[in-house]
Amino acid sequence: MKTTFKALMLSGVALGLIGSATADEAELEARIAALEALVQNLSAQLDAERTQTDQDIVRLETAASAPAAAPAAQQGGMMLGETNVRVGGYIDLDAHVTSLSDGAIGSSSIARDFHIPGATPIGSSGTTATDMTAQASRIFIAGDRDIDGNKVSGYFEMDFLGSLQGNERVSSSFSPRLRRAYIDVNGLRVGQEWSTFQNTSAIPESASFLTLSDGMVFMRQAQIRYTNGNWQFALENGDTTVTPVGGGRIEADSNTLPDAVVRYNHTGDFGNVSLSGLARQLRYEAAGIEEQTMGYALSVAGKLNVGGGDDVRFSLTGGEGLGRYIGLNAANGAAINPMTGELEAIPSYGGLIAWRHPFGETARLNLGYSGLFIENPSYVASTMTQSVQSVYGAVLWDIAPRVTMGTELLFGQREDEAGNSGDISRFTFSTKYAF
Repeated sequence: MKTTFKALMLSGVALGLIGSATADEAELEARIAALEALVQNLSAQLDAERTQTDQDIVRLETAASAPAAAPAAQQGGMMLGETNVRVGGYIDLDAHVTSLSDGAIGSSSIARDFHIPGATPIGSSGTTATDMTAQASRIFIAGDRDIDGNKVSGYFEMDFLGSLQGNERVSSSFSPRLRRAYIDVNGLRVGQEWSTFQNTSAIPESASFLTLSDGMVFMRQAQIRYTNGNWQFALENGDTTVTPVGGGRIEADSNTLPDAVVRYNHTGDFGNVSLSGLARQLRYEAAGIEEQTMGYALSVAGKLNVGGGDDVRFSLTGGEGLGRYIGLNAANGAAINPMTGELEAIPSYGGLIAWRHPFGETARLNLGYSGLFIENPSYVASTMTQSVQSVYGAVLWDIAPRVTMGTELLFGQREDEAGNSGDISRFTFSTKYAF
């Protein structure tokens, strides 16, 4: 607007000069000199404005080239009525080369897409397979609005992993699955969300969808959670996995009480640490049999800043009846005693530690270890899992704003109660664009 106004002024001066062509030569030369001075002044101001504009562009490009924040943390959005709505997610391609020392993983198994410790086979001839998938691609919709002075927000997220629809023969058409869906108001969160027992900041960065899951607390489920300052209290969906006589797994799903979680969070310049306690009912009811017991567990987890942009992520968890809460259900929560018919909670403990080291302008190196150790009763079948462990290394780098490429190498091992073991080696290459 300012530039246009000055141009009009310049045009007016020029017209005035043309209209005064009959003036004497001295007056004409004076007016020409004034015009040249005005042009020089205008040119200088235009150069200054152009320089300021270039600086703004540089600042914007610098901000855009910074590492992308998690989609849920993005600001802005669009107004729909009185609700601010944000849409985001990412497009992800993962390519895996998986080598198994004993046996194979079925082509439709979700264990072909990321590391599920309890799925590593034992006791057969080895196999190698290459898979490429975009099923981890994700989308979320978030919204918030003010209602009578109260901020009410909602969040909905889905991806396509573990789809029972579709195959790889022709169209690779996969159905979406619900990941998270909840509402927040006045410290209350209701819906499906990460378990309050889990500190998600302890999840290591990886090129694959998930790594070091062996000793990791990893759970999303329906819940009612209340947060007050550093404290969180939750009632979450209860579900019991049981080792029957002869081995295997039964999903009893006959709980009458929800799982209860209490958690304390402490944050600071050092990072964050959480302490969580879990109490849960373990119940089995079928064919006239009704048995139950209780399970308890503690977990300490967090992310520590150790200087130079490095961080260490960790968790340590143990208890009786942990079951599905750790290791992606590598252990069951309870076992049926064949002599008494009673249900007995299964003790287990595990953890992980991972180091993240940035280098260069946008690259980072990640290294880590994870393990879970299960104290099954002596009467369980020898084929039941006794331990799962893994180590990994990953290098990721941002090749453009919000575009990340990564490579990863993972080695894992599962051992059963008889002392037999099976190994998994997996190389992953991934490309992800967050929007």
